[in-house]
Amino acid sequence: MKEVTPEQVLELLNNKTNVNIIDVREDEEVATGMIPDAKHIPLGFVEASMDELDKEKDYIIVCRSGRRSANACMFLESEGFKVSNMVGGMLEWEGPTK
Repeated sequence: MKEVTPEQVLELLNNKTNVNIIDVREDEEVATGMIPDAKHIPLGFVEASMDELDKEKDYIIVCRSGRRSANACMFLESEGFKVSNMVGGMLEWEGPTK
């Protein structure tokens, strides 16, 4: 599984790179703030939401600490998606939130 650090994600955003971020935390967690332009798909809904994703795009998967996003990455990878896990999750995110 590919991994990316919060610092690398912030650098991509700062460079205006087209980044596709999926936040798999629960509703009450994202209410405290999420990375701007991230798409919220709670982990329990990832499988049902696969038709909203494009297998030609690269996705960065985010959660609170990196564990749930790793699980989402393993599942999505097995379904043919190109994904990277943001290690450390939002606990280590120092960039802007919305």
